[in-house]
Amino acid sequence: MQTHILGYPRIGSKRELKKACEQYWAGKIVLEELLTVGRNICNQNWNIQKEAGINLIPCNDFSYYDQVLDMSLIVGAIPTRYHEVALKKNNSELDLYFAMARGYQKDGLDITAMEMTKWFDTNYHYIVPEFYKNQQFKLTSDKIFNEFAGAKQAGINAKPVIIGLVSYLLLGKEKEEGFDKLDLVPNILPVYIEILSKLQTQGAEWIQFDEPFLALDITDNAKEAYLKVYSELRKQFPKLKFIIATYFEGLKNNASLAASLPTDILHIDLVRNPEQLDEVLESIPDNVGLSLGVVDGRNIWKNDYEKSLSFIKKTIEKLGTERVFIAPSSSLLHSPCDLEFETNLDPEIKNWLAFAKQKVKEVVDLKELASNTENSTVLTDFEENKKSIASRKTSSLIHNEIVKQRAEAITERDSQRKNTFPVRREEQQKVLQLPLFPTTTIGSFPQTSEVRNWRAKFKKGELTAGEYDALLKKETQRTIRWQEEIGIDVLVHGEFERNDMVEYFGEQLEGFTFTKNGWVQSYGSRCVKPPIIFGDVFRPDPMTVYWSQYAQSQTNQWVKGMLTGPVTILQWSFVRDDQPRSETCKQIALAIRDEVNDLEKAGIRIIQIDEPAIREGLPLRKSDWQNYLKWAVEAFRISASGVEDATQIHTHMCYSEFNDIIKNIADMDADVITIECSRSQMELLNAFADFKYPNEIGPGVYDIHSPRVPSKEEMIKLLKKAQDVIPAHQLWVNPDCGLKTRHWDETEKALIAMVAAAKEASLEYSV
Repeated sequence: MQTHILGYPRIGSKRELKKACEQYWAGKIVLEELLTVGRNICNQNWNIQKEAGINLIPCNDFSYYDQVLDMSLIVGAIPTRYHEVALKKNNSELDLYFAMARGYQKDGLDITAMEMTKWFDTNYHYIVPEFYKNQQFKLTSDKIFNEFAGAKQAGINAKPVIIGLVSYLLLGKEKEEGFDKLDLVPNILPVYIEILSKLQTQGAEWIQFDEPFLALDITDNAKEAYLKVYSELRKQFPKLKFIIATYFEGLKNNASLAASLPTDILHIDLVRNPEQLDEVLESIPDNVGLSLGVVDGRNIWKNDYEKSLSFIKKTIEKLGTERVFIAPSSSLLHSPCDLEFETNLDPEIKNWLAFAKQKVKEVVDLKELASNTENSTVLTDFEENKKSIASRKTSSLIHNEIVKQRAEAITERDSQRKNTFPVRREEQQKVLQLPLFPTTTIGSFPQTSEVRNWRAKFKKGELTAGEYDALLKKETQRTIRWQEEIGIDVLVHGEFERNDMVEYFGEQLEGFTFTKNGWVQSYGSRCVKPPIIFGDVFRPDPMTVYWSQYAQSQTNQWVKGMLTGPVTILQWSFVRDDQPRSETCKQIALAIRDEVNDLEKAGIRIIQIDEPAIREGLPLRKSDWQNYLKWAVEAFRISASGVEDATQIHTHMCYSEFNDIIKNIADMDADVITIECSRSQMELLNAFADFKYPNEIGPGVYDIHSPRVPSKEEMIKLLKKAQDVIPAHQLWVNPDCGLKTRHWDETEKALIAMVAAAKEASLEYSV
């Protein structure tokens, strides 16, 4: 039996990579300083796994921004618009790489970033590869070889992790018509062969190919590609040992395909789909081993050793010990780094948790226990594990009968607005009196270092509650005045009192707890600290009314109340696994409903309930979609349906493909939906146009995830594209997302241009 890790968090235990990247982008450190931080994180990660006793330690799981973007750079899938960046005198390979991720606006160049979207059903975002007909590929980066050499220097013959060729192509997007991205297999396969040849020369013995699409619904064309690619790779490299890793779902109808691929080890996710084990054991050939993903790579609950051992022992009985590998279900990228840094957690709750470093130990413990160890330390750990699992099942912290009864009493009427949208729209227009192409923002404004410093001082007791409140009011008032001055129609208060759009609400809801250092990567240098939902959820007191009322009192214009929706709070938290997610979501929906109703009573007539994660939560298999969409849409409607017709409900979604679920988006029945559209150049709007989406829509006209400032003319062009497919009276004008992570100078320039673009579009339409 052997142990291995599919991937380890790369942000650093104290977010060292985030800080170094942002300093490099700001010109505060030089390239070598950034590279040093990266090398230190790699060495730290390798040593943690080595000291724990992991047999196969991964390399090339580190990334300065995104592993898919790494692969694009390695195989030379660099869009032509970036070639000039590479030619600039002082630019490094990493500068080209960051330009692809973030856009580039200097040296006389103004280049948009590549598209970004969700990594399957996680809150991690990857940079979407761009593909063209007859595209040629070539090896253009040594990153993977440098990391392997670095591991070897640290005394580790590491297992390089590579995004499998077929999954890499399926992750990308055809940027012209008339071809299928899988047509590019013959063009890119020689580059993969060159990569493996160099790694073999360096002394690599094992290669991990990540092929998550084997756990999805795939076409016959994709199945043929899998057989062709791995047959050729095996033919070229008979001595290299291959691990094909699948995760986030079960193989199901692809089990026989996966088992037939010429690999040495097949990895399956037994956390997401434990039912697949029997079928895989029946179909796996005698010369192939099985890697059991029994430790949850995506959640923070301690592993139930007895449950995992039942899977391991069943597999040993069928295959023998030598063909069994033990691993987390997926890369630990989605887990916080180390529970040891958490000193403020309730000890009872902390005893139920395991972060990445602890999960590495769990993998090793399971191997020892499955080997019938007599190691007294491991046997003691086993007994402690049993007690921990049992204590969580019976803890009084978890259950609240009043909450459960309220959720059970929900009826269909509770998820219905009083009247249909056409009736509501008329009532809303009477009250709100908004112009054609009304402008707004998505909610947050830049949180400067000064604002973050106030929050830190308040938490440390260096500012009183009154002093902190006064500072936030001053910043809110300034932001209201500025929005009025530039002519935005529907204002926001800026959310300066908030840390994170989920954490802020979780801190005020029962059933949640929080970490100090439980950071995970969302995209690039952006890290989030998901709350932990451990018990039944309810709202003891109003959460946002105070600041919404204050902001509205400062202006005669409408100010939106800003809330995070129940599905997004669920998706962006570490969720309890002892009841269906749908039940937890319904409890959150009722808490948000109470807040919406209180905002309306306080005179707030426009309320935004953000649901950027609703598409992300969609199951990876289409056969499971309708059950999820039924309870997810119902949860949103429960949260939004307690108000009068004249109160306008907005929602926001970003980085989602809507084509397959557009009817369900319409079923949410929000009066206004704002979506990310600028990176896709309004392509996402086609789904709304084809469906004849009946309600109002705000397609984002500029990309807030890039530091570049778009011109008024660029936004006008996007608005015209929008008008080609959506009637003008349905259109709002707004950025793609919240502005919290941006700087004020770029925000001011971009929003002034946005308002000017909306006014010009309105004038042209009127003429």
